[in-house]
Amino acid sequence: MIRYAILMAAAGLALTAAPPVVVQNATVLTVTKGTFKGSILIRDGKIAEMGEKVLIPPDAQVVDAGGQFVMPGIIDPHSHIAAESVNEGSISVSSMVDIHDVLDPRSIGIYRALAGGVTSVCVLHGSANSIGGLSAVIKTRWGKDAQGLLLDGAKPILKMALGENVKRPGNAVALYGDLQPSPRYPATRMGTEDVIREAFTEARVYQKTWKDYEARRARGENPLPPRRDLKLEPLVAVLEGKCLVHAHCYRADEILMLLKLSKEFNFKIAALVHVLEGYKVAKEIAAYGAGATTFSDWWSYKVEAADAIPYNAALMTRKGVLVSLNSDDPELMRHLNTEAAKTMKYGGLTEEEALACITINPAKQLGLDARIGSIEPGKDADLVIFDKHPLSNFAKVQKVFIDGQVYFDRDRDVSGRTERELRKKALLDKAKQREAEQKKSSARRPQ
Repeated sequence: MIRYAILMAAAGLALTAAPPVVVQNATVLTVTKGTFKGSILIRDGKIAEMGEKVLIPPDAQVVDAGGQFVMPGIIDPHSHIAAESVNEGSISVSSMVDIHDVLDPRSIGIYRALAGGVTSVCVLHGSANSIGGLSAVIKTRWGKDAQGLLLDGAKPILKMALGENVKRPGNAVALYGDLQPSPRYPATRMGTEDVIREAFTEARVYQKTWKDYEARRARGENPLPPRRDLKLEPLVAVLEGKCLVHAHCYRADEILMLLKLSKEFNFKIAALVHVLEGYKVAKEIAAYGAGATTFSDWWSYKVEAADAIPYNAALMTRKGVLVSLNSDDPELMRHLNTEAAKTMKYGGLTEEEALACITINPAKQLGLDARIGSIEPGKDADLVIFDKHPLSNFAKVQKVFIDGQVYFDRDRDVSGRTERELRKKALLDKAKQREAEQKKSSARRPQ
């Protein structure tokens, strides 16, 4: 940054901070601090002040919400958008792979999520593996490169999985990859538990090897360092509390198994993903302290989802579980606001509890609630303006701010569609013309 400032000064250009922004005349749904009608002051990408009356700086850009609704940016804690690869399905423990390496900033799913009010997404490894790879937490900063998408400071998250996708490797590989189905251990639910236990047993030994090495160095010795194992390093990070675990699961018996196994190795499950039978063991999940991220009303799309009910989110919430809603689907994530509204119909959650399922609760499950998930001074200025209450079927996103910058504007999007269609047609015409010329040129060549 210092070098950049010097270069800009040498070019005769002054570095100026972005002007403050004031969103005024809005109904503000803070999620954690109640609802009020007033304004929000954004400065340097953060929420600086909020209230019924906010002093507007003379250089501020004013956005008049005109009686519309402002809520925190929606957070999707389980998605696979913007990932060129989802599963390394050839082996059951693939903790050495990382979604950061395959982020695709050109994925149209990013823009569509943004247009639905989603500002932060956990892009997870898939569920073909008992222990999958590391995940990436991004902000939907459409137009940025892969590095620019990343939410700086996000904790690493390791994906784990139980159930049909893991024990039926042929199905999982065929579903998620280009590889042909092939036999792979485990093929049963008890085998899945064994794979996880064996992996963490190896990780404990690896952890001790490095601790012994560091202890010898501290004594003044000069030992050879142990050989690095990129599969076991993320598991050691889990054991040491430096890496969160999000675990794909469905059945109540498997949920209890994983909670028990994690206690055996003294690590925590941050979030149980899908957890469609969570309502059956909600007391146990709450006592353990794991979060649960689920669907509002998806069920019976496979055998282990047959006992799912739309009351799952509300029942777990009433039993003290930290519950969020996720998409796992690029189409569903465009309307997570109405998915949250379903928890009011099925289970009677309040408006604030429903909104918390797509804002502050997933932020907590990702370890990011100090920065995102609610409208509070000091937090990232990730805001969504809806024309109607966001829990209404008729609500449409008007503007989306990420770090205080407008990344989506409905009026600008709609007005620019004609121009984009014309540009698209011109490019297609040019491509067709080039193809015709190449065919003509090939026809003239001697055979």
